[in-house]
Amino acid sequence: MTILNFKTYSDLARDIRQSLVDIPNDIDLIVGIPRSGMIPAYMIGAFLNLPVASLDEYLNNIFASHGERPIISKNIIPKKILIVDDSINLGGSIKEAKNKLYNKNPDVECLSFAVYATRGSNKLVDFYAVICEQPRIFQWNYLYHGILSNACFDIDGVLCVDPTSDQNDDGNKYSDFILNAKPLYIPNYRIRALVTSRLEKYRKQTEEWLKKNNVQFDDLYMLDLPTKEERIKQCAHDRFKSRVYSSLDDCFLFVESDRNQAIKIANMTNKPVISLFTDEMFPSSEVEINLGYVDIDIKERLLNAEKDIIRINNSKTFLLGDLFFRSIKSPYKFLMFPINFLRILLRK
Repeated sequence: MTILNFKTYSDLARDIRQSLVDIPNDIDLIVGIPRSGMIPAYMIGAFLNLPVASLDEYLNNIFASHGERPIISKNIIPKKILIVDDSINLGGSIKEAKNKLYNKNPDVECLSFAVYATRGSNKLVDFYAVICEQPRIFQWNYLYHGILSNACFDIDGVLCVDPTSDQNDDGNKYSDFILNAKPLYIPNYRIRALVTSRLEKYRKQTEEWLKKNNVQFDDLYMLDLPTKEERIKQCAHDRFKSRVYSSLDDCFLFVESDRNQAIKIANMTNKPVISLFTDEMFPSSEVEINLGYVDIDIKERLLNAEKDIIRINNSKTFLLGDLFFRSIKSPYKFLMFPINFLRILLRK
């Protein structure tokens, strides 16, 4: 099974923060490579209180403005620049950026930083934060990434907004909704498969909307049931999507709008699913992957039991510390310490 690495904005901020110790303290300017490099560039600039510019802004001398807070800037004309990108694979973007900076100012010193590198590409930059192998996607790019050729996409809540309860009447209002739904996230790559719990009888309207909004895809899978009521009765949403996703061996990502459905699809297929609503990937840990088809309620009980054990152990640690502190104040309590110590350890 392919291991798909997924990084969130929270991961990005943490990984950058932990790598700041490696960055020299005499940097004059942070230059981000658009677009993905601008996010970590501004994070580094905020953490270190340094001025930030995009590559084009620097080349056009637009890098002096900032907010109300005073920015550390030792040189009006930067002598030492840190070029930043979110990741590095072949190193072409950073190499091109360096060449442009040297063409503008041959005397400038350029250092490079990528947050995520692979074993091998880490040698193409001066600094990196974390080794993150391919295939990898990030919270800020997975909807517009070449990986979509190996992905399944939900439609409602992903490509377009969800219908309101009034629109979702399984009749004329719903048909009108499908034809005129507001686009939400329209990828610029071709999607391997669209997998929706819309009923098969709405295929014509769905295909018309997809064509009108320039959604490129290979296959469209729709639920072959007669009515909305029958779909609800059979709880068919996640089972249908899981069955299709499992059957597509070339797909290793499913983008689902609903978090609960995302969890269920991941559990039933043991393949990566991203909940668009929360930008979480499931299975999110080794434990979830190994549990496979185990019912979600059982998993929640296991997790809650683990939390209870931690809470009990923390409570015992506090009680033992308190017992020792009180024992050294009294000869009698000091003599009773071993007995009381055992009582606490045996407490459930």
